[in-house]
Amino acid sequence: MFQFINQQTELESVLNLMQHTSTYGLDTEFIKVDTFWPKLGVFQINVNGQVFLLDGTTLNLDQFWHRLFQAQQNIFHACGEDIDLIYHYADKKNLENVFDTQVALSFLGHGLQVSYQNALKLILDIEIDKDQTRSDWLARPLTTEQMNYAANDVLYIMRLAEKVKAQLEQKNLYQQVLEDCQNLTFEIASETPKEKLYSDIGNYRHSRKQLMQLQQLCVWREEMVKALNQPRSFILKNATMIDLVEVNPKNNFQLSNVKGIRPNIVREHGKTILDLLKFLPEMDEWPLRIARPIKHSSQGITVEVDELISQISLDMQVPKEVLMRKKWLNALYHHVVFQGKEQDLPRYLLGWRYEQLTQPLIQLLHADVHYLSMQMKVNE
Repeated sequence: MFQFINQQTELESVLNLMQHTSTYGLDTEFIKVDTFWPKLGVFQINVNGQVFLLDGTTLNLDQFWHRLFQAQQNIFHACGEDIDLIYHYADKKNLENVFDTQVALSFLGHGLQVSYQNALKLILDIEIDKDQTRSDWLARPLTTEQMNYAANDVLYIMRLAEKVKAQLEQKNLYQQVLEDCQNLTFEIASETPKEKLYSDIGNYRHSRKQLMQLQQLCVWREEMVKALNQPRSFILKNATMIDLVEVNPKNNFQLSNVKGIRPNIVREHGKTILDLLKFLPEMDEWPLRIARPIKHSSQGITVEVDELISQISLDMQVPKEVLMRKKWLNALYHHVVFQGKEQDLPRYLLGWRYEQLTQPLIQLLHADVHYLSMQMKVNE
């Protein structure tokens, strides 16, 4: 049913087999509980119907990563964490040859996050156990249950992909799915610059001074977690960082009373945190206020926007939640109000959606630009 590979000579046989086929079914098992970077336990691969479990704790996988980047297609289900792991271990990004069966199934109306277990039952009428999800994948030897679990994650994925691809082809949606998979792997590869991390934590209620404090805290935290290989929450949780800039403690006693801050962080880094809050650059270097989210257009345009999305969803047979996400629509609102550049819009809106959806929506919102601009002024 599968072969567990933990010797380099055995891996050579797998690499040779990979040369004779260019499509692989893939999954990973890893631990990321107390580290910033994932620790690979097992990398599962289905090569032409043969399943191999590669021991991530012993093998040199440099050539394996190279094969994945050279493949015609790498098939995953819910690839986000797998791709992130590959990017880390391969020290290379932009894996563009991915087909994600979870993304594909969302186009077929099965929701944005259908599990692999449910996908197999739904499409192939196959039931598998998912009772080893929280296993210690770094412990050796692996149990029989662990290995069976890991093997099942790729044993059926090629058949699943074939069935799903056939359904997509019938609806003329296969290329659109491939493009969305490329956008997803690009998104995973896109690391927010350290000086911009504050924008994912701060909000429109924060003053420019508070945003500057957040920026300094975020840069310091990012450098710390990468140097120590610890999760961000081990240093400062996002909610704690917001409390820090809103309470603005002046000494260790006040700092220790900030909600969620760990005693060891106060003890080891208290002075640094207080200095980051106190010593700021000149005001002209502070970030600008964050724009308040535009929750809606004027009533008539809101209805027209919703009707347009619904009609295109019906015409293309693509679910509305796949066609347009709330964050993309909000990006369009800001694009219109602030006269942004189209190339700065989310990549998802610049591909197959552009002519059919993005352009018509921009035209609709331009007709409402006065109302939207007034909303921005009210929100300031």
